[in-house]
Amino acid sequence: MIEMELEGIRVEMPAHSPIILLKERAGTNRLLPIYIGGPEAQSIAYAMEGRVPPRPLTHDLFRDVLTTLGATLVRVVVTALEETTFFAELILEHGGSSLTVSARPSDAVALAVRTGAPIYCLEEVLSAAGQVPPTAEPESDELVDEFRSFLDHISPEDFAG
Repeated sequence: MIEMELEGIRVEMPAHSPIILLKERAGTNRLLPIYIGGPEAQSIAYAMEGRVPPRPLTHDLFRDVLTTLGATLVRVVVTALEETTFFAELILEHGGSSLTVSARPSDAVALAVRTGAPIYCLEEVLSAAGQVPPTAEPESDELVDEFRSFLDHISPEDFAG
C-alpha cells in the first residue's frame, strides 16, 4: 500500500467534470486522478475549507454515526480499477475488531478529510492509473476561481436524469 494525500480537486475542461487528485506522499509523487460527481466534490471542498453546515451533510452524518457507535475510520484504501471505475474500502475499528466496508473513492475521501484518516492506494492501481506530475507553473487564480464558481452554483438537481 502506498500512502497518498489529497492534493486537491480540479475541474476537467471542457466538460467541467470534477476530479480528485491523490498524490503519492513519497517516491515519484505520482498523481492519481479520479473522476467524481459534483455533490461529492462540493462535500470534499467544504471539508477541506473547514466549512461547517448548519445541519450535517451526508458525509458529516456518516462521521457522526461512526462516532456515536464508537467506531473509528482507521484508513481509506483505493483498492481496484475496473475499466474506468475505481473502488475503495473503509477500514474501520470497532470494539477491538477490524471491519472493511466497500465504498466509492469519493465518499471514502470525503470521510477521510472529515476524520483525519490516512488515504492509501494499492500499488497495482497506482501503477495502472497514476501519472507522474508534469513540471509546470503553479495554477493560476483564474482556474481556482472558476472551480469555486462551479461549486457555488451546483445543486443536486443538476444531476437528476
